[in-house]
Amino acid sequence: MTTPEIAARLVELCGKGDFEAAQRELYADDAISIEPYATPEFQKETKGLKNIVEKGEKFTRMTEELHNTTVSNPLVTGNIIAFVLTMDITMKGKKRMSMGELCVYEVKDGKIISEQFFM
Repeated sequence: MTTPEIAARLVELCGKGDFEAAQRELYADDAISIEPYATPEFQKETKGLKNIVEKGEKFTRMTEELHNTTVSNPLVTGNIIAFVLTMDITMKGKKRMSMGELCVYEVKDGKIISEQFFM
């Protein structure tokens, strides 16, 4: 897949809240995920598709309800994809909130090799 094709598919899956399907379909086995900062729940950097999927499963377990997900149109330049992801979400034990982040992806050889999030 080309970078624009990956961007379109990524936006489609993330817009449905189907993050694990996006990871399994579009990510390289040795992909890296970088959070804005480390938290008690998540490391700043997660290496490997298996560990990235496990991180997503942990986030899902912490979620009471994902009410809505919106994704902006992607920006693509060279091998880089960026978009804004906004989630209307209720985390377990917390009030409903809107979480927004800038998501940046790097593509190599038809697969996403890194994702980085900015809040």
